[in-house]
Formats: sequence, C-alpha cells, structure tokens
Amino acid sequence: MQTEYVTTLTPATLPSGVAPWVRLVRERPPHFTALSRAEARGPRESYLAVKHLQDEEVEVFVALCLDAQHRIIARHEVTRGILNCSLVHPREVFRVAIAVGAASIVLAHNHPSGDTTPSGDDRAITRQLREAGWLLDIPVHDHIIVGHESFLSFAERGMMQ
Repeated sequence: MQTEYVTTLTPATLPSGVAPWVRLVRERPPHFTALSRAEARGPRESYLAVKHLQDEEVEVFVALCLDAQHRIIARHEVTRGILNCSLVHPREVFRVAIAVGAASIVLAHNHPSGDTTPSGDDRAITRQLREAGWLLDIPVHDHIIVGHESFLSFAERGMMQ
C-alpha cells in the first residue's frame, strides 16, 4: 500500500497530544512523492490523477483525498488485488482520509481488461463507501473506473445516489 502526500508533516508540526500512531501515518514516508495540488473538481480531473492505473496488470483501488477546495491532498492505494478483483473495506479507505483531514474523497480503481463497465461488486462497494462517508461526514463525490485510455464516472452516469 502506498500513500502520497502533498504536505510534509513532522512530529514538530503536529499539535501536542497527537497519538503516536497518527504521527506514523502523517510523517513523510521515505518514498514520499509530492503531488501537484491538482484539483479534482470533476470526473475528467479525477481520471487524470489516476490514469496511471490503466497500466496495472491487477486491480488497484485508490482513494483521492480532497481538501475543501477539491484539491488533491493525498492519493492512497487502498488495496492491490488480483486480475479481476480486490478486497476493499471502509476502514482502510477512510483511515488516511481522516488522518490527512480530507473534506471529501473520490474513489478510483482500474479494470485490467480495459472494459469500464461497472460490476455488481463495483456498485455494492460504492454504495457501502458512500454510506460510510455519510456517517463520517466525508462525502464520496465519485467513483472512477479506469480502462485503457478511457474511464467511467459513477457521478456522470447518475450512479452515486
């Protein structure tokens, strides 16, 4: 699992009383890659932030953590699966979103086959994660399925209700 952060937080910059496990999550990891503070105001921008998933040979599920202005503050690889599936749990999706103070998230995963048609499992996990986000007050704005040089947006298709 890999998380890329936009900002660097060190123990010195964290508020006093922050639990040690939060420090571990929020400290700059050795494989840190700065993100450009790209905006994800719509499906196209979200797709561009995860387009690299089209080159993966297995299914990879990612959460884009957004600030209040819809800028990407973290890109978190939640899970890496097998050829046609990956296991996703709300706890793992929202763990990083909470740690970085995300105002909202966008979900994304690839279909190694290149076909962006959502499966029943894709619809079910989207519904489950939207409900979890509602409870945590971290809305899920979209779920992007990445294919070969193409994508499907659940929000554009009206599938986010």
